Amino acid sequence: MYMEQVTLIATAAMGLEALVASEVKDLGYREVSVENGRVTFKASVSAIPRCNLWLRTADRIKVLVGEFEAKTFDQLFENTKALPWEDFIPEDGEFPVIGKSVKSTLYSVSDCQAIVKKSVAERLKQKYGVASWLEETGTFFRIEIAIHKDRATLSIDASGSGLHKRGYRIGQGDAPLKETLAAALIKLTNWKPDRPFADPFCGSGTIPIEAALIGQNIAPGFNREFSSEDWRWIGSSLWENAREEAEDLANYDQPLNITGSDIDHRMINIAKDNAMEAGLGDLVTWKQMQAKDFHSNQEKGYLVGNPPYGERIGDKKEVEKMYKDFGEVMKRYPSWSVYILTSNEQFEQVYGKKASKKRKLFNGFIKTDYYQFFGK
Repeated sequence: MYMEQVTLIATAAMGLEALVASEVKDLGYREVSVENGRVTFKASVSAIPRCNLWLRTADRIKVLVGEFEAKTFDQLFENTKALPWEDFIPEDGEFPVIGKSVKSTLYSVSDCQAIVKKSVAERLKQKYGVASWLEETGTFFRIEIAIHKDRATLSIDASGSGLHKRGYRIGQGDAPLKETLAAALIKLTNWKPDRPFADPFCGSGTIPIEAALIGQNIAPGFNREFSSEDWRWIGSSLWENAREEAEDLANYDQPLNITGSDIDHRMINIAKDNAMEAGLGDLVTWKQMQAKDFHSNQEKGYLVGNPPYGERIGDKKEVEKMYKDFGEVMKRYPSWSVYILTSNEQFEQVYGKKASKKRKLFNGFIKTDYYQFFGK
């Protein structure tokens, strides 16, 4: 059971596909196509460990097994059975099936899952010469059947937990920002590690921690495990090589000037713990203070923040006063570039300045804008 080439899918939150594609290309993979919510590319098997370890903004990595049209359950069964499942799943492999269906004739997800499960089992029994049933006591392979406009995509999840689960978040606040989105907010700036960086709404510290990982070129997945580490056809040596490469490319000597601050002292304590868990020690400076007390004697810094949005009735006025006060303070720092993510549509008016650029992004299910104010 040995493959040289695979087709991989890196899934992405809406609006981040181009960023994920650019990360994939930076890893050296060239045959890249971008669609809504996913980036597909052909690569050698060694890309599975490398992409899991290195992609900062992707949600997860999947191995594409096949795609075809499926308007009937018969089509779904036969086309699934025609795919080379034995190349991926050993005789004792455990293979649960999850699914989703959007705008398709086959809309019952549970039926689609059951048919795919049965079809894969038939194929594997035939190939392995098993008469009764498969034991499924071995390595884990989670299959996904995704049907969109009658086109079925069958893949196997190579990540396990989503890639946003870096392994450092031991505490969090009420509305934590996903680590992948935090990394994206930083990647959408042109911050370089030799520039000051601040987040005055740091909460549990996700944005400053992701900035420190980017600043020292530390692979975001270095601190966790992935489901495909146990797949025999990848082999432990490819995982070892990928982890060694990550260790070699980390620049632990890169000095950083990163500050995270928050009004809530409890969040600052949580942020400190998370930074320690990420192996960053005292690389980030943490302060308890209000955003309007922001001050710096540094030139040409970058400020990236995900402040409260004022979504709840009663919070809006308070939040808008904070935006206004913060806007007044930032007038003193015309050389700083400011990047703010919020769902508040009046942000520019309240902040008191028109953004140089804005970009639509989703924070979970909340539609937000990323306001970008470029420094002089």
